[in-house]
Amino acid sequence: MTGSELVRGDRTDLNGPFVARATFALGLEPARITIVGDEPGELRRALREGLEADLCVVTGGLGPTHDDRTVELLGEVTGRPPTVDPALEAEIGALSRAFAERLGRPYSDFEPGVRKQASLPRGSHSLGLAGTAPGIVLEHRGCVVVVLPGPPRELQRLWPRAVESPLVRTLLARAEPPDLRILRFFGVSESAVATALAAAGGDGEGVEVTICARDFEIHVDLVVEPGAGERATELAGRLGASLEPHLFAHDERPIEELVLELCRAGGLTLATAESCTGGMVASRLTGVAGSSDVFEGAIVAYADAVKRDELGVDEELLRVHGAVSAEVARAMSGGARRALGADVAVAVTGIAGPDGGTPEKPVGLVHLHASGPDGERAVDFNLRGDRETIRRRATVTALHLVRRLLTQNGHTPV
Repeated sequence: MTGSELVRGDRTDLNGPFVARATFALGLEPARITIVGDEPGELRRALREGLEADLCVVTGGLGPTHDDRTVELLGEVTGRPPTVDPALEAEIGALSRAFAERLGRPYSDFEPGVRKQASLPRGSHSLGLAGTAPGIVLEHRGCVVVVLPGPPRELQRLWPRAVESPLVRTLLARAEPPDLRILRFFGVSESAVATALAAAGGDGEGVEVTICARDFEIHVDLVVEPGAGERATELAGRLGASLEPHLFAHDERPIEELVLELCRAGGLTLATAESCTGGMVASRLTGVAGSSDVFEGAIVAYADAVKRDELGVDEELLRVHGAVSAEVARAMSGGARRALGADVAVAVTGIAGPDGGTPEKPVGLVHLHASGPDGERAVDFNLRGDRETIRRRATVTALHLVRRLLTQNGHTPV
């Protein structure tokens, strides 16, 4: 994983965990995740070490600027000097021309960067574009090298193409995907899941169990050895049954994707009304490709006047109960359904801090309300943490609240 911003801690590496889990699911055992900066010597060393594996996935360093050195240095360590791919140059050039026109700048400003991004190590193959950066695949002395863009969404968009490329498919033909059982829980602590697992029989006897808190959810993976399938099925069944109200999925699809599928299955549209989250719930939903057939829109009602004017929240309700209250959250949810013409809406209002709290309503207090044609659900929580943690927890809780609303009322569970 390349990028000095990762080494300095300016950004968190999201690509390493994604690639590790994805390759493990395909039957390849991840050996290491290396994070390396843009300094040429360090990057050369990391590339040489990576080439000792059967599969080396490199992310980042595919942009048009001087510090994007992945292709240049990969060509150097493999003895494959980069050359311009004419078809790729034309495709990236068309995107860059359109961008230049929007900015009112000459295309010549972008042309050197276009040629740089269209350059591939000799003998490699393009996986196509995500943005203006191509994915690349090549084989070098028995190692299949996959090079993908650094932005996580772009990497994840190109990952299926990498897996389907002939070189990777040939490698995977020798691999044996693991027997993996997944259970995901929400609204229960990691320690409670561990206790329930022990009561259900625990791991061992051919079943390795890992419990991981991720995005305010608890993920349980059961890796099953040959001959232990029956025990794994029984263990997963007992664990799921003991925590049934909190179990919501048996795969890795993100909660926003599950919510959209639930709405789609019920023929329902969705909207959000957000105060302290400032549009974060809507951002998660619109980050899923194809969400426009379900998601109508969002109203970010940060000020009381916006809650009143755009969502129709009664002034008296705001005066008596305050903006951070169950009553106002309920009114915001109904207001979003009316204003945006949605079947279902979820509202979030809270105090994310660090200021604004009182003894009666401390920092970390959040009220949420989801409503739809068949009913409504509400929840509140009081979380200690920094502003970003509180906002992220509220975002995830809002999505799960919609899920609970839809599954409790007879819509097809996901």
